[in-house]
Amino acid sequence: MILDKFRLDGKTALVTGCNKGIGRMYAKALAEAGADIVGVALEGMDEDVLNEFRSFGRKAYGFTCDFSKRNELYSFIYEVQKLIPKIDILVNNAGMILRKPISEHPDEYWDKVIEVNLNAQFILTREFGKCMVERGNGKIVFIASLLSFQGGIWVPGYAASKGAVKQLCMAFSNEWAQKGVNINAIAPGYIATDNTKALREDELRNKAILERIPAGRWGTPEDLMGTVVFLCSEASDYINGSLITVDGGWMGR
Repeated sequence: MILDKFRLDGKTALVTGCNKGIGRMYAKALAEAGADIVGVALEGMDEDVLNEFRSFGRKAYGFTCDFSKRNELYSFIYEVQKLIPKIDILVNNAGMILRKPISEHPDEYWDKVIEVNLNAQFILTREFGKCMVERGNGKIVFIASLLSFQGGIWVPGYAASKGAVKQLCMAFSNEWAQKGVNINAIAPGYIATDNTKALREDELRNKAILERIPAGRWGTPEDLMGTVVFLCSEASDYINGSLITVDGGWMGR
């Protein structure tokens, strides 16, 4: 049956940045589809969030890590691999954005955003992905952005990192698709989260954004749940190096 291809029973998914917002919905969707969840967040995983995942009859593990610190990142990888040797699915959701006009954008902003949004994702994918390669199967999903295609305003580090994530997805896929590992990306549109609160509260920017979205509304984290299950399931076995926009039609405008 076709719906069986979307089931994730017996799989374990590592979802970064899943304590709230979009990441939480990604993890919830995967748990509903049958996967156990390994969650990690900068502030640590809230026990209520982990219990939500467990309410679907799944196991859920919580970790804390600051991806801007390379030593913490490697310690996190070591701890996960020691506790949960088999990660079937990796969703590289954790990211950050720092806003300042480009002429005033400090090195510290640039370095931190690139470290979290790009460098950490490369390392996580390499370290967990090579185990998938050895087994001959696995699913990896990068989280890109509309700024993988556009430059944005006041966010040069974010735009650069998300453009690079799009290319990184294809680079990994070119080498690992033939080894049974599917690597793809999701580019969310304008989603109502903490990261976009400033835009939604800016009357002029909010109006301009809504006027361009054919669907006529901001997206919600729930709008992304189906796409992540698809890309992490058997249903997407012949999709490699692709980027799916979930944007209410923004990129078609």
